[in-house]
Amino acid sequence: MSDETPRPRGNVGRGLGRGLSALFGDDETPTPQSHENLRSLPIEQVKPSRFQPRRNFDAENLDALTQSVREKGILQPILVRRDPSEPNRYEILAGERRWRAAQAAQLHEVPVIIREMDDRGASEIALIENIQRQDLNAIEEGEGYRRLIEEFGHTQEELGRALGKSRSHIANTMRLLGLPEEVKTMIAEGRLSAGHARALVTARDPLALARRIEQEGLSVRGIEAALRDEKAPKLKLVKLPQRYKDANVDALEKQLTLLLGLKVTIESDAKGSGSLAIHYRSLDQLDDVLKKLRG
Repeated sequence: MSDETPRPRGNVGRGLGRGLSALFGDDETPTPQSHENLRSLPIEQVKPSRFQPRRNFDAENLDALTQSVREKGILQPILVRRDPSEPNRYEILAGERRWRAAQAAQLHEVPVIIREMDDRGASEIALIENIQRQDLNAIEEGEGYRRLIEEFGHTQEELGRALGKSRSHIANTMRLLGLPEEVKTMIAEGRLSAGHARALVTARDPLALARRIEQEGLSVRGIEAALRDEKAPKLKLVKLPQRYKDANVDALEKQLTLLLGLKVTIESDAKGSGSLAIHYRSLDQLDDVLKKLRG
């Protein structure tokens, strides 16, 4: 297993300033045979970049890479620049996973390619190199797009062409940054998938729905159904006025029911007005009632 720097799609170096061209070169990724700045450095002289956007490194993938490095060494050099604050140390521009794997494999030296790069270029490279990785979580990816747009003036269309992503993918991924912090943590930790995250963006209460996803194991379709229910118009319950029932009226209602052998109800309000109803189930019962009333 190798941790190769991804190659650009199309003429990516032209639209994104120094970052991509410095990362990828004019035609292809530098190789040990072709690059004059290739050398080996003691592993303790190399350190991670302060511009690294990645917060989580998958332990299982890193273990597999460590095993590969232990058996075969580092197949592709790490891209570094001289640290501006510590001239005897070098800052990683691309390849931190390879460096971490080399440490775990207890290598003493690592192959590097040294590039002259200012802070702006180093930051741009760190963002682009990590966005190209498939294992970047959706929050880290969205934050990378945001920084490339805000700090370096790129547009969503430029990033889409350069990185092989659709403009809508970039826009939708950046929308995740507006979710509550607890929800973003759940996404970053892998407790919610990118599909879940995108569905939560339009929820009235994304945090409550995110907790339901964890507790109930809702699928993306389940979330969409919950959102449809959430947006459906609610029926307004109208509380009817309570009927007034005097104790004397209630007693009279029971007496008439016994007398006629049919259910009798009396509706009355506080002013004393109301109505009397005799409930029958057949014409014969109605005839009997009429006879009793006439008699």
